[in-house]
Amino acid sequence: MTSLQKLLEAIAPPPGDVAGGAQAHLDSLTKPPGSLGRLEDLALRLAILRGGAPRLARPVIFTFAADHGVVAEGVSAYPQAVTAQMVENFVRGGAAVNVLARQAGARVVVADFGVATPLPPAAAVARCAVGPGTANIARGPAMTREQAVSAVEAGARLAGQELAAGADLLGTGEMGIGNTTAASAITAALTGAAEGAVTGRGTGVDDPTWRRKVDVVRRALEVNRPDPRDGLDVLARVGGFEIAGLVGVIRAGAARATPVALDGFISTAAALVAVTLAPEARHALFASHRSTEPGHAVALAHLGLTPYLDLEMRLGEGTGAALFIHLARAATLVYTEMATFKSAGVDGPH
Repeated sequence: MTSLQKLLEAIAPPPGDVAGGAQAHLDSLTKPPGSLGRLEDLALRLAILRGGAPRLARPVIFTFAADHGVVAEGVSAYPQAVTAQMVENFVRGGAAVNVLARQAGARVVVADFGVATPLPPAAAVARCAVGPGTANIARGPAMTREQAVSAVEAGARLAGQELAAGADLLGTGEMGIGNTTAASAITAALTGAAEGAVTGRGTGVDDPTWRRKVDVVRRALEVNRPDPRDGLDVLARVGGFEIAGLVGVIRAGAARATPVALDGFISTAAALVAVTLAPEARHALFASHRSTEPGHAVALAHLGLTPYLDLEMRLGEGTGAALFIHLARAATLVYTEMATFKSAGVDGPH
Protein backbone atom coordinates (compact mmCIF):
# COMPACT_ATOMS: atom_id res chain seq x y z
CA MET A 1 0.00 0.00 0.00
CA THR A 2 1.39 3.42 -0.96
CA SER A 3 1.64 6.26 1.55
CA LEU A 4 -1.07 8.06 -0.44
CA GLN A 5 -3.43 5.11 -0.04
CA LYS A 6 -2.70 4.99 3.68
CA LEU A 7 -3.58 8.67 3.96
CA LEU A 8 -6.81 8.10 2.06
CA GLU A 9 -7.84 5.35 4.45
CA ALA A 10 -6.97 7.44 7.52
CA ILE A 11 -9.39 10.24 6.63
CA ALA A 12 -12.68 9.85 8.46
CA PRO A 13 -15.57 12.10 9.50
CA PRO A 14 -15.32 13.75 12.93
CA PRO A 15 -16.77 11.80 15.87
CA GLY A 16 -20.54 12.15 15.88
CA ASP A 17 -20.92 12.57 19.64
CA VAL A 18 -18.94 15.82 19.95
CA ALA A 19 -21.12 18.43 18.24
CA GLY A 20 -23.91 18.47 20.84
CA GLY A 21 -21.56 18.92 23.78
CA ALA A 22 -19.51 21.58 21.99
CA GLN A 23 -22.64 23.58 21.12
CA ALA A 24 -23.92 23.26 24.68
CA HIS A 25 -20.61 24.59 25.99
CA LEU A 26 -20.73 27.60 23.65
CA ASP A 27 -24.32 28.30 24.69
CA SER A 28 -23.33 28.18 28.38
CA LEU A 29 -20.80 31.02 28.01
CA THR A 30 -21.64 34.49 29.32
CA LYS A 31 -23.28 35.85 26.18
CA PRO A 32 -26.56 35.43 24.38
CA PRO A 33 -26.40 32.24 22.27
CA GLY A 34 -24.96 32.95 18.83
CA SER A 35 -24.12 36.57 19.64
CA LEU A 36 -20.51 36.14 18.46
CA GLY A 37 -21.81 35.08 15.08
CA ARG A 38 -19.42 33.24 12.79
CA LEU A 39 -16.74 33.29 15.47
CA GLU A 40 -18.92 30.80 17.36
CA ASP A 41 -19.40 28.78 14.19
CA LEU A 42 -15.61 28.66 13.80
CA ALA A 43 -15.12 27.63 17.43
CA LEU A 44 -17.73 24.90 17.01
CA ARG A 45 -16.15 23.54 13.82
CA LEU A 46 -12.70 23.50 15.42
CA ALA A 47 -14.04 21.69 18.49
CA ILE A 48 -15.88 19.11 16.38
CA LEU A 49 -12.82 18.44 14.24
CA ARG A 50 -10.51 18.07 17.24
CA GLY A 51 -13.00 15.97 19.22
CA GLY A 52 -13.03 18.38 22.15
CA ALA A 53 -11.73 21.78 23.20
CA PRO A 54 -9.78 23.32 20.30
CA ARG A 55 -6.21 24.50 20.64
CA LEU A 56 -3.94 26.71 18.57
CA ALA A 57 -0.34 27.04 19.69
CA ARG A 58 1.79 26.11 16.68
CA PRO A 59 0.39 27.14 13.27
CA VAL A 60 2.48 26.36 10.20
CA ILE A 61 2.04 27.80 6.69
CA PHE A 62 3.29 25.82 3.70
CA THR A 63 4.34 27.95 0.75
CA PHE A 64 5.11 25.63 -2.17
CA ALA A 65 6.66 26.89 -5.41
CA ALA A 66 6.79 25.48 -8.95
CA ASP A 67 6.76 26.67 -12.52
CA HIS A 68 4.27 26.01 -15.31
CA GLY A 69 4.97 25.30 -18.96
CA VAL A 70 1.74 27.06 -19.90
CA VAL A 71 3.49 30.45 -19.50
CA ALA A 72 4.72 29.85 -23.06
CA GLU A 73 1.18 30.72 -24.13
CA GLY A 74 1.51 34.29 -22.81
CA VAL A 75 -0.96 33.98 -19.92
CA SER A 76 0.93 36.00 -17.28
CA ALA A 77 2.02 39.60 -16.83
CA TYR A 78 5.28 38.44 -15.23
CA PRO A 79 8.19 36.35 -16.56
CA GLN A 80 8.79 32.83 -15.27
CA ALA A 81 12.02 33.88 -13.53
CA VAL A 82 9.90 35.64 -10.89
CA THR A 83 9.01 32.29 -9.31
CA ALA A 84 12.62 31.64 -8.27
CA GLN A 85 13.14 35.27 -7.30
CA MET A 86 10.14 35.15 -4.99
CA VAL A 87 11.32 31.90 -3.42
CA GLU A 88 14.53 33.70 -2.47
CA ASN A 89 12.40 36.53 -1.08
CA PHE A 90 10.46 34.01 1.04
CA VAL A 91 13.70 32.61 2.39
CA ARG A 92 14.93 36.11 3.30
CA GLY A 93 11.63 36.78 5.09
CA GLY A 94 10.69 39.75 2.94
CA ALA A 95 7.45 38.62 1.30
CA ALA A 96 3.91 39.44 2.42
CA VAL A 97 3.39 35.93 3.78
CA ASN A 98 6.51 36.27 5.93
CA VAL A 99 5.32 39.57 7.40
CA LEU A 100 1.80 38.31 8.11
CA ALA A 101 3.02 34.96 9.43
CA ARG A 102 5.36 36.69 11.88
CA GLN A 103 2.45 38.76 13.13
CA ALA A 104 0.36 35.59 13.54
CA GLY A 105 3.14 33.64 15.24
CA ALA A 106 3.28 31.08 12.43
CA ARG A 107 6.21 29.19 10.96
CA VAL A 108 6.55 29.29 7.15
CA VAL A 109 7.82 26.20 5.34
CA VAL A 110 9.07 27.07 1.85
CA ALA A 111 9.47 24.19 -0.61
CA ASP A 112 10.64 23.87 -4.20
CA PHE A 113 8.30 21.47 -6.00
CA GLY A 114 9.58 22.29 -9.48
CA VAL A 115 11.04 25.76 -9.93
CA ALA A 116 12.54 26.05 -13.42
CA THR A 117 15.31 28.52 -12.51
CA PRO A 118 17.99 26.93 -10.29
CA LEU A 119 17.91 28.11 -6.69
CA PRO A 120 21.04 28.87 -4.64
CA PRO A 121 22.20 25.61 -3.03
CA ALA A 122 22.38 27.22 0.41
CA ALA A 123 18.79 28.50 0.33
CA ALA A 124 16.68 27.27 3.26
CA VAL A 125 14.17 25.56 1.01
CA ALA A 126 12.75 22.05 1.27
CA ARG A 127 13.85 20.30 -1.93
CA CYS A 128 10.85 18.42 -3.30
CA ALA A 129 11.20 19.17 -7.03
CA VAL A 130 9.48 16.65 -9.26
CA GLY A 131 10.80 18.34 -12.40
CA PRO A 132 11.79 21.80 -13.72
CA GLY A 133 8.18 22.91 -14.01
CA THR A 134 5.24 21.21 -15.64
CA ALA A 135 4.72 20.73 -19.36
CA ASN A 136 2.44 23.09 -21.32
CA ILE A 137 -1.15 22.03 -20.54
CA ALA A 138 -2.40 23.70 -23.72
CA ARG A 139 -0.53 21.03 -25.70
CA GLY A 140 -0.61 17.94 -23.49
CA PRO A 141 -0.59 16.68 -19.88
CA ALA A 142 1.11 18.77 -17.22
CA MET A 143 2.81 15.72 -15.72
CA THR A 144 2.57 11.95 -15.49
CA ARG A 145 0.30 10.31 -12.95
CA GLU A 146 3.41 9.00 -11.21
CA GLN A 147 4.77 12.54 -10.87
CA ALA A 148 1.43 13.70 -9.46
CA VAL A 149 1.49 10.97 -6.82
CA SER A 150 5.12 11.75 -5.99
CA ALA A 151 4.35 15.44 -5.44
CA VAL A 152 1.26 14.70 -3.32
CA GLU A 153 3.28 12.33 -1.16
CA ALA A 154 6.11 14.88 -0.79
CA GLY A 155 3.64 17.51 0.44
CA ALA A 156 2.14 15.02 2.87
CA ARG A 157 5.60 14.15 4.20
CA LEU A 158 6.42 17.80 4.89
CA ALA A 159 3.08 18.26 6.65
CA GLY A 160 3.59 15.04 8.58
CA GLN A 161 6.94 16.23 9.88
CA GLU A 162 5.39 19.45 11.16
CA LEU A 163 2.43 17.60 12.68
CA ALA A 164 4.82 15.28 14.49
CA ALA A 165 6.60 18.37 15.87
CA GLY A 166 3.32 19.72 17.26
CA ALA A 167 1.71 21.73 14.46
CA ASP A 168 -1.97 22.24 15.25
CA LEU A 169 -3.09 24.29 12.22
CA LEU A 170 -1.83 23.95 8.65
CA GLY A 171 -2.01 26.90 6.28
CA THR A 172 -1.70 26.47 2.52
CA GLY A 173 0.15 28.86 0.20
CA GLU A 174 1.92 28.80 -3.16
CA MET A 175 4.00 30.63 -5.71
CA GLY A 176 4.22 29.88 -9.41
CA ILE A 177 3.95 32.13 -12.43
CA GLY A 178 1.12 30.74 -14.54
CA ASN A 179 -0.56 28.78 -11.75
CA THR A 180 -3.90 30.61 -11.91
CA THR A 181 -4.27 29.13 -15.40
CA ALA A 182 -3.74 25.63 -14.01
CA ALA A 183 -6.12 26.35 -11.13
CA SER A 184 -8.75 27.58 -13.59
CA ALA A 185 -8.46 24.37 -15.61
CA ILE A 186 -8.73 22.22 -12.46
CA THR A 187 -11.75 24.17 -11.25
CA ALA A 188 -13.54 23.97 -14.60
CA ALA A 189 -12.83 20.24 -14.83
CA LEU A 190 -14.03 19.39 -11.32
CA THR A 191 -17.00 21.75 -11.02
CA GLY A 192 -18.26 21.72 -14.61
CA ALA A 193 -18.19 25.53 -14.73
CA ALA A 194 -17.44 27.34 -17.99
CA GLU A 195 -13.84 28.37 -18.66
CA GLY A 196 -14.70 32.05 -18.74
CA ALA A 197 -16.48 31.83 -15.38
CA VAL A 198 -13.44 30.48 -13.54
CA THR A 199 -10.60 32.30 -15.28
CA GLY A 200 -9.52 35.63 -13.83
CA ARG A 201 -6.74 38.13 -14.38
CA GLY A 202 -4.16 36.45 -12.13
CA THR A 203 -1.19 38.78 -11.88
CA GLY A 204 -3.25 41.58 -13.44
CA VAL A 205 -3.33 40.83 -17.16
CA ASP A 206 -5.05 43.13 -19.64
CA ASP A 207 -8.18 42.28 -21.65
CA PRO A 208 -6.46 40.67 -24.67
CA THR A 209 -4.30 38.53 -22.39
CA TRP A 210 -7.35 37.51 -20.34
CA ARG A 211 -9.17 36.39 -23.49
CA ARG A 212 -6.08 34.42 -24.53
CA LYS A 213 -5.94 32.86 -21.07
CA VAL A 214 -9.58 31.72 -21.28
CA ASP A 215 -8.83 30.16 -24.65
CA VAL A 216 -5.77 28.41 -23.23
CA VAL A 217 -7.89 26.90 -20.42
CA ARG A 218 -10.44 25.75 -23.00
CA ARG A 219 -7.71 24.15 -25.13
CA ALA A 220 -6.15 22.49 -22.09
CA LEU A 221 -9.44 20.80 -21.28
CA GLU A 222 -10.05 19.79 -24.90
CA VAL A 223 -6.55 18.39 -25.41
CA ASN A 224 -6.30 16.56 -22.10
CA ARG A 225 -9.91 15.55 -21.39
CA PRO A 226 -9.38 15.14 -17.61
CA ASP A 227 -11.72 12.72 -15.83
CA PRO A 228 -13.67 14.68 -13.17
CA ARG A 229 -14.31 11.45 -11.25
CA ASP A 230 -10.57 10.99 -10.72
CA GLY A 231 -8.82 13.80 -8.88
CA LEU A 232 -5.36 12.47 -9.66
CA ASP A 233 -6.16 12.37 -13.37
CA VAL A 234 -7.27 16.01 -13.30
CA LEU A 235 -4.16 16.96 -11.31
CA ALA A 236 -1.81 15.14 -13.68
CA ARG A 237 -3.38 16.48 -16.86
CA VAL A 238 -3.93 20.16 -16.04
CA GLY A 239 -2.43 20.81 -12.59
CA GLY A 240 0.88 21.91 -11.14
CA PHE A 241 3.56 20.39 -8.94
CA GLU A 242 2.99 22.91 -6.13
CA ILE A 243 -0.77 22.29 -6.32
CA ALA A 244 -0.10 18.57 -5.96
CA GLY A 245 2.08 19.26 -2.93
CA LEU A 246 -0.77 21.20 -1.33
CA VAL A 247 -3.11 18.27 -1.96
CA GLY A 248 -0.70 16.28 0.20
CA VAL A 249 -0.77 18.89 2.97
CA ILE A 250 -4.57 18.84 2.96
CA ARG A 251 -4.65 15.06 3.04
CA ALA A 252 -2.17 14.89 5.93
CA GLY A 253 -4.10 17.48 7.93
CA ALA A 254 -7.42 15.74 7.36
CA ALA A 255 -5.94 12.36 8.31
CA ARG A 256 -4.77 13.84 11.63
CA ALA A 257 -8.00 15.80 12.30
CA THR A 258 -6.04 19.05 12.12
CA PRO A 259 -7.59 22.21 10.67
CA VAL A 260 -6.32 23.22 7.23
CA ALA A 261 -6.65 26.90 6.36
CA LEU A 262 -7.09 27.32 2.64
CA ASP A 263 -5.59 30.47 1.20
CA GLY A 264 -6.86 31.65 -2.16
CA PHE A 265 -7.75 30.28 -5.57
CA ILE A 266 -4.80 27.95 -6.15
CA SER A 267 -4.99 26.43 -2.67
CA THR A 268 -8.73 25.90 -3.10
CA ALA A 269 -8.14 24.19 -6.45
CA ALA A 270 -5.88 21.79 -4.52
CA ALA A 271 -8.75 21.28 -2.06
CA LEU A 272 -11.08 20.37 -4.95
CA VAL A 273 -8.67 17.61 -5.91
CA ALA A 274 -8.25 16.44 -2.31
CA VAL A 275 -12.01 16.25 -1.71
CA THR A 276 -12.54 14.41 -5.01
CA LEU A 277 -10.10 11.78 -3.73
CA ALA A 278 -11.57 11.66 -0.20
CA PRO A 279 -14.85 13.52 0.41
CA GLU A 280 -14.44 13.38 4.20
CA ALA A 281 -11.40 15.67 3.91
CA ARG A 282 -13.89 18.54 3.59
CA HIS A 283 -14.42 18.53 7.38
CA ALA A 284 -10.84 19.74 7.94
CA LEU A 285 -11.06 22.64 5.47
CA PHE A 286 -11.50 26.27 6.53
CA ALA A 287 -11.79 28.94 3.83
CA SER A 288 -9.70 31.84 5.09
CA HIS A 289 -10.94 34.43 2.58
CA ARG A 290 -12.57 35.02 -0.79
CA SER A 291 -10.15 36.03 -3.52
CA THR A 292 -11.11 38.41 -6.30
CA GLU A 293 -10.35 35.57 -8.74
CA PRO A 294 -13.79 34.49 -10.06
CA GLY A 295 -12.89 30.82 -9.98
CA HIS A 296 -12.34 30.99 -6.25
CA ALA A 297 -16.00 31.68 -5.51
CA VAL A 298 -16.97 28.81 -7.81
CA ALA A 299 -14.58 26.41 -6.08
CA LEU A 300 -15.69 27.46 -2.58
CA ALA A 301 -19.35 26.99 -3.49
CA HIS A 302 -18.59 23.53 -4.87
CA LEU A 303 -16.87 22.62 -1.59
CA GLY A 304 -19.70 24.09 0.49
CA LEU A 305 -17.34 26.51 2.26
CA THR A 306 -18.11 30.09 3.27
CA PRO A 307 -14.99 32.26 3.61
CA TYR A 308 -14.34 34.10 6.86
CA LEU A 309 -12.79 37.20 5.26
CA ASP A 310 -13.32 39.17 2.07
CA LEU A 311 -10.53 41.72 1.69
CA GLU A 312 -10.30 41.74 -2.13
CA MET A 313 -6.95 39.93 -1.93
CA ARG A 314 -5.43 37.90 -4.76
CA LEU A 315 -1.78 37.48 -3.85
CA GLY A 316 -1.58 33.87 -2.70
CA GLU A 317 1.60 32.80 -0.88
CA GLY A 318 -0.49 31.86 2.18
CA THR A 319 -1.37 35.46 3.07
CA GLY A 320 -5.06 34.76 3.63
CA ALA A 321 -4.22 31.71 5.74
CA ALA A 322 -1.96 33.88 7.90
CA LEU A 323 -4.78 36.34 8.56
CA PHE A 324 -7.18 33.49 9.34
CA ILE A 325 -4.90 32.33 12.17
CA HIS A 326 -5.94 35.40 14.19
CA LEU A 327 -9.62 34.43 13.83
CA ALA A 328 -8.95 30.79 14.67
CA ARG A 329 -6.97 31.84 17.75
CA ALA A 330 -9.77 34.17 18.85
CA ALA A 331 -12.38 31.44 18.40
CA THR A 332 -10.23 28.99 20.35
CA LEU A 333 -9.78 31.43 23.25
CA VAL A 334 -13.51 32.17 23.35
CA TYR A 335 -14.20 28.45 23.65
CA THR A 336 -11.54 27.73 26.26
CA GLU A 337 -11.30 30.92 28.36
CA MET A 338 -14.72 32.55 28.55
CA ALA A 339 -16.59 32.05 31.80
CA THR A 340 -19.87 30.17 31.87
CA PHE A 341 -22.99 31.67 33.41
CA LYS A 342 -22.60 29.23 36.30
CA SER A 343 -18.88 29.86 36.96
CA ALA A 344 -19.30 33.64 36.75
CA GLY A 345 -22.42 33.78 38.90
CA VAL A 346 -24.32 35.50 36.10
CA ASP A 347 -28.00 34.81 35.55
CA GLY A 348 -28.70 33.05 32.29
CA PRO A 349 -31.70 33.55 30.00
CA HIS A 350 -35.17 32.74 31.33
